[in-house]
Amino acid sequence: MSEERTIVIADDHAIVRDGLRMIIEGGEGLTVVAEAATAEEAARKTLGHKPDVLILDLNMPGTSSLEMLGKIRAASPGTAVIVLTMQSETSFARAALKAGARGYVLKESAGPELLGAVESVLDGGTFLSPSLGVRLATEPEEAVLPDGITAREAEVLELLTLGHTNAEIAEQLHLSRRTVESHRSSLQSKTQADTRARLVRYAIDHHLVDLEPQSGVGGDTRAP
Repeated sequence: MSEERTIVIADDHAIVRDGLRMIIEGGEGLTVVAEAATAEEAARKTLGHKPDVLILDLNMPGTSSLEMLGKIRAASPGTAVIVLTMQSETSFARAALKAGARGYVLKESAGPELLGAVESVLDGGTFLSPSLGVRLATEPEEAVLPDGITAREAEVLELLTLGHTNAEIAEQLHLSRRTVESHRSSLQSKTQADTRARLVRYAIDHHLVDLEPQSGVGGDTRAP
């Protein structure tokens, strides 16, 4: 790559952004022009700089990165988005690719793979972490429920409806708490239900749980 190519980094941890900047600017002709700590800030910085590449963390505070990804792609079609995440479930990768991501890199292997991903998308291609690419090719796609809810999200929704906290759901489904939080954020985005009570009502109305409406259902006020 002979010309200078511009990059925006979006991750909610400053130490991660510092590490990513070092990796990226170690590549020939690559310059980080801005950093962001939320998906909303990533959108603003992308629209302001119109970079060649946006490296976007999937789990950040505020608006879902997946929801914002589609808006970013529509507003800055010349920016290739690479999702950089700890989420190794194929459902997240499929959702990101459907939303317009051109790359999906797992943080555990970001060092050796990130520059390759940047080069691939700059050349007009796509990039998936190899281990994840194999699983995407061999695992059947999850059944899609109303509003694009995946089977795993439906499991999380059912346990939320039954009154379980994020930590309890993580333990029961053998997931990290952060993964559960990502599923919950995705559910809220897909269903437009911005509270636990509304998610419960959605689950009941769409027959996603075996639960009859009862007085006080959805009123659980325990901290997540």
